[in-house]
Amino acid sequence: MKTRAITGFFFLIVMIGSLLLGPQVFMGFYLVLALLCLHEFYGLIIKSGITVNRGTGFINAVAIFVLFGLINYHDEPIYHQLLFLLTLTLASVFIQELYEISVSPFANIGFTLLGLVFTVIPFTFFHALAYVKGAYNFHFPLAFLLMLWSNDTGAYLTGRAFGRTKLFERHSPKKTWEGFIGGVLIAAGVAFVISRYYTELDWKHWVSMAIIIGVIGTTGDLIESMFKRSINVKDSGGLLPGHGGVLDRFDGLLFAAPVVYTYLHFILNA
Repeated sequence: MKTRAITGFFFLIVMIGSLLLGPQVFMGFYLVLALLCLHEFYGLIIKSGITVNRGTGFINAVAIFVLFGLINYHDEPIYHQLLFLLTLTLASVFIQELYEISVSPFANIGFTLLGLVFTVIPFTFFHALAYVKGAYNFHFPLAFLLMLWSNDTGAYLTGRAFGRTKLFERHSPKKTWEGFIGGVLIAAGVAFVISRYYTELDWKHWVSMAIIIGVIGTTGDLIESMFKRSINVKDSGGLLPGHGGVLDRFDGLLFAAPVVYTYLHFILNA
């Protein structure tokens, strides 16, 4: 528990610092996190007995994140025109497979691309939260993280104190409905407090964000647990002592970020 707390504290400082230090640091730091998550996800796939094309997968990851990140940052026509490069980098996944000696090219290509969809693209949505109103504004991604962490912590504490009814025992035996509801309620309370300081949105929209993060984030957690249990793995990696892998810490973000971005896009442009 002590190791977990120390790791969590320092990682929290680094993550918040990356937001406060400006758009370049923010983009670079979350690109690294996206690549680490992709690396761990590919590791899970390989443990299941399927080969993935790591090299072309990482090339595509950088291309996707950087190009969409530049569009968020500057939104100049040249960056939109450069999107055609993605067709070339995506084609590289298929071309590499031509030179592999493999009996399952469908699976190899499909799971290589799945890694990009599961990890990298959600991080591009999270990065885009900082630009949802145009110029760089760290309020939305910071609020997202605070609500995500409060949901996780709230679910853990209320689950331990009051948990009786299993949420989805087959994939996550320790999760309970009581913990799930407690996590969402605590995240909603944090969202209400955030609305007192960040006035970009009405409090109802901040609370709606918290509910989305609680529900969809928990779904992401369950899905990653399903993947890990299918190959008898407890953690996606060991980079974060006491926490497991980076993917274990961001499974909720991967599912919630695209939904939250879509929600904000529509309410801010209604």
